[in-house]
Amino acid sequence: MNACVALLGGSFDPVHHGHIALARLFCDLLHPDALHVLPAKPWQKSSLEASDAARVAMLELAFRDTGLPVIVDQRELTRGAPTYTVETLRGLREELGPDASIVFLMGADQLQNLESWRDWQQLFALANIGVAARPGYTLEQEALPPAVAQELAPRLAPPEHVRTTPSGLVCLAHSLAVDISATGVRAVLHGSGASATDARAVMKTLVPPVVLDYIQQHNLYKS
Repeated sequence: MNACVALLGGSFDPVHHGHIALARLFCDLLHPDALHVLPAKPWQKSSLEASDAARVAMLELAFRDTGLPVIVDQRELTRGAPTYTVETLRGLREELGPDASIVFLMGADQLQNLESWRDWQQLFALANIGVAARPGYTLEQEALPPAVAQELAPRLAPPEHVRTTPSGLVCLAHSLAVDISATGVRAVLHGSGASATDARAVMKTLVPPVVLDYIQQHNLYKS
């Protein structure tokens, strides 16, 4: 059987329970041989609060005991320039060959903005796409930008087909009910007047305890 490799990219500033839930959901659906988690230098965001090294360290801690086949892949950081997903997929396709199934994972919020990505229609020639619903965003065709909906409609396929097809298919997962954003996590970390004990209790519902410990030990996300 050909290899199946899933990719989860993002700023991870910081990594939170929503990222882990998305990774676990698609690992359960696709049973990939490896899940590459790729911290990015995103061109669509002007600045990141945590350093590259800190984001990598938090990812390694967050996924360490999940049992998922995670590789923290730093290729987008070592490139040194702002990241474009299409370039990353081209590089990975060259490495894995034409027959491997590559599945790029994203949330429904990213799907809504897919038209703003560089060469977004070329993504389907390089990989499959796995999209997870999240509260406030629907995966229904009529709610998507028309060009995106038109591109997705003929590509929809069940996970077992996506796992064995190199590229060009789309797997929709409607069962992710986690509503956490890194922006919201940073807002809590920046402080809202709550006591330290209350803030830590809230934070444990948003990020893994080992990540929270790292954030506090390294004084990250201070106002």
